[in-house]
Amino acid sequence: MSLPLEGVKVLDLTRLLPGGYCSLLLADFGADVVKVEDTQMGDYIRWSPPFVEGAEESAKGALFLALNRNKRSIRIDLKNDRGRETLLRLVKDADVLLEGFRPGVLDRLGVGYEALLEANPGLVICPITGYGQDGPYRDRSGHDMNYLGLIGVLGMQGEGPDGAPVQGAGQMADLGGGGLMAAFGVLAALHHRDRTGEGQVVDVSMADGALSWMAMVAPGVLMGAPPPTRGRDTLTGGFVCYRPYECADGWVTFGALEPKFYGAWCRGVGREDLIDKQFEAPGSPAHAELEAVFRERTRDEWQAFAAEVDCCLEPVLDMAEALDSELVRARGMVVEIEQPGAESPVALLGVPVKMSATPGDPHRLPGPGLGEHTEEILGEAGFAADEIAELIEAGAVALAAEGAHGQFLA
Repeated sequence: MSLPLEGVKVLDLTRLLPGGYCSLLLADFGADVVKVEDTQMGDYIRWSPPFVEGAEESAKGALFLALNRNKRSIRIDLKNDRGRETLLRLVKDADVLLEGFRPGVLDRLGVGYEALLEANPGLVICPITGYGQDGPYRDRSGHDMNYLGLIGVLGMQGEGPDGAPVQGAGQMADLGGGGLMAAFGVLAALHHRDRTGEGQVVDVSMADGALSWMAMVAPGVLMGAPPPTRGRDTLTGGFVCYRPYECADGWVTFGALEPKFYGAWCRGVGREDLIDKQFEAPGSPAHAELEAVFRERTRDEWQAFAAEVDCCLEPVLDMAEALDSELVRARGMVVEIEQPGAESPVALLGVPVKMSATPGDPHRLPGPGLGEHTEEILGEAGFAADEIAELIEAGAVALAAEGAHGQFLA
């Protein structure tokens, strides 16, 4: 079966989450993604627990495997003159180069954007950084929480105006603002390249990307409305019709923003007297009434109720329950991948984009060992066996790690 990105070669110099997620999306749809890792420990996330029993030492981290199926690995020392020459030679046949260093790092190494585009004028270069390639914060370090704090998102999240901001469980800036925006930018730039032959730099800032997700909030503030109070905006708990509620044995979500859904719930529980209280605030008498009603039933009872009454009501599941749920299984959002050496197939998240003619394939390649494909990739690029041997001797590249080990986030 043909995949839509077959023939697209991606050199991925990134580590950890945002770049790895971007190249995972591309790889699952057929791109040949080559992880360019250093000659020491490689991608830090390789060494992050939990570990898959029996898998090869450098490819047993569950987080690493989740991000790096369908990719190959080569080890290059970009601080070595011959290593830099090797990268530039690989670039000649590449379509995309992803990188996640701070702005200016590749320039200092001697393989900056001008050098890369000189080697391949059609190359799409996509740096993923916290604050972009220019602006006052370009050189600052940061993580997901920092970006969300600066763009106003974290300040909206919490139970109420007097409470602390609450961090979300998902990495909104890393994945949504970074990895997903990078994948979109790369595909847009490839379309432009296919029409014109011209490569370019796709500057992805995780802060910019996450801010763009505030499409339901920022426009009002830009028009002069006061900024949302923490925990009291329409979609962050400001109305009794759109909140999580505690039930007899857990929690449920009630998302009845439209009057028809809220009214259906009120009639379903025999509380028509609450119909005109839909947009009351937390702490109001109406809120107390809804809380009391929700506590009368269990999660399962509310789920059965929602199957009969269409009112935007669902249980709050923990992650284990969600991954084993009927919905997730039916949508193919958990898949099993054969990983060399592992005692059993490794369960990973599936492909989120469903395409009718060219669906993604998460099973093409297992997660690669560190440097597993160094010789193979160099050979495909036209390096002769004696050249490869010289590069290894010079420390410019390295083969598969033997007994390599490291530790990160342990």
